[in-house]
Amino acid sequence: MPTSLPPLSEVLDLLPDAVCIVDESGRIQFVNATFERLLGHRLAAIKGHPLFDYVHPEDREATAHQARALMAGGGQRHFRNRYLHRDGQAVDLLWSAHWLPDRGVRIGVAREIGDMRRAERELEYRANHDPLTGLANRHRLQQALEDALQQAQARDGHVSLLFLDLDGFKDVNDRGGHEAGDRILCEVGRRLQTGLRQIDLVARMGGDEFVVLLPGCSAADATAVAAQLRGHLRAPCALDDGPLQLDASIGIASYPGDGATAEALVTRADAAMYALKRRR
Repeated sequence: MPTSLPPLSEVLDLLPDAVCIVDESGRIQFVNATFERLLGHRLAAIKGHPLFDYVHPEDREATAHQARALMAGGGQRHFRNRYLHRDGQAVDLLWSAHWLPDRGVRIGVAREIGDMRRAERELEYRANHDPLTGLANRHRLQQALEDALQQAQARDGHVSLLFLDLDGFKDVNDRGGHEAGDRILCEVGRRLQTGLRQIDLVARMGGDEFVVLLPGCSAADATAVAAQLRGHLRAPCALDDGPLQLDASIGIASYPGDGATAEALVTRADAAMYALKRRR
């Protein structure tokens, strides 16, 4: 019996990656079985439809730019975007695409990278957040403070920084141990975020020290915010052996009066906090 090759579509259906072929206007001409499985759309239902209809709305502009660049002889050979599954879920894909002008088609091969994207997001979160409280860490604060200063300098605005050190926190560890101390630090983090604006940022510097970044906030307004936060912190906290009364020493520094760099403001607010603590 003579050997005969199967149709190309049957071969493409065996691939673990999704394959999609669109015409010059971006309308779907072919997808393989993996594409159908990843996105839940059968070829018979979507053939002739614009491929961009299935791209995540937030990624359509960037995807269209990539397609135009590819057809003009440039663009990135590999790029990421998100598509929408038939059930509405976002699917992260890594594409390798090629434009065949003599045939008037664009071919894309995609691999699902959801696990990789989740791992990247987890690493990014860990790099920017305190592992105990979930608040921003020093690195994230530095970035946010530099951004706030840049905007304030461009608009002749203000930035204020509150540097907080808890008063009485040593009693927590003495009375309940480190586990109780961790619970109180998490509670303090939640209280500090109460009543702040969405653009404000609370960061844990380490130990029982916290910083609150107030973009667009003058020194006078920052003083009022500091008083409000002290009120939140002074509400009794519950320990196993009874209530605990906390307070905080809060140093304030504001741009432009107290410095024009992130380092200068942090140093000034830190010094103001320690000066207040010594007076107490």
